[in-house]
Amino acid sequence: MTEKYSDLVVKSEGVTRVYNVDHSVEVHALRGANFKVFKGEFIGLMGRSGSGKTTLLNIIGGLDHPTEGHVMVLGEDISDLSDRELTKIRRHNIGFVFQSFALMPTMSAFENVELPLRMIGVGRRERRQRAMECLELVGLTRWAKHRPQEMSGGQQQRVAIARALVNRAELILADEPTGELDSVTGRSIIELFQNIVEYEGVTMVMASHDPTVQEYVDYTYHMSDGQIMNER
Repeated sequence: MTEKYSDLVVKSEGVTRVYNVDHSVEVHALRGANFKVFKGEFIGLMGRSGSGKTTLLNIIGGLDHPTEGHVMVLGEDISDLSDRELTKIRRHNIGFVFQSFALMPTMSAFENVELPLRMIGVGRRERRQRAMECLELVGLTRWAKHRPQEMSGGQQQRVAIARALVNRAELILADEPTGELDSVTGRSIIELFQNIVEYEGVTMVMASHDPTVQEYVDYTYHMSDGQIMNER
């Protein structure tokens, strides 16, 4: 293992997630998932719909709790943290990119990107500087004043990526970020992720069923029926 990957950013051990449906049916979304991500890596998480990719990302990102097992994120065991503690970690250390973009329709690109900084109390001047830095990184400075409905799907996803980066997150979690994009635009987004990992020094995990992802990532995990099929 190279020096670049000498530090663990994410580690899950024996993580299960069981959902109770109608108080009588148990759905086993994760079945003992063991997962490692090292600093500076671009990781692909592949599998069909229902394989457990989103559930695993949600647990790593503190959006859900494991039923059993432990999850270490940035050196801290988040498995039993309160919702308030998890919210603090998400706001300061983790960025999210979703398939549906999840932008505020009444806000401009700039306002969408600066929103996370506003939520954690960053001053106006610093917010503006950092938001514009991130829009420049994704090639959208000219679109800063445009609202989402005035932009293409690819541009909206770039705004979402800028928003995920704006708090200087060490870990970016992307859940099917190319799912609503055509193949050419989707490839450009994956290339952008690769560049961000290389030049910004962030760690990224991207869940997808698009085989194109494997051309760009450092390592690909494959999931099936709630299990990681190729542990390392």
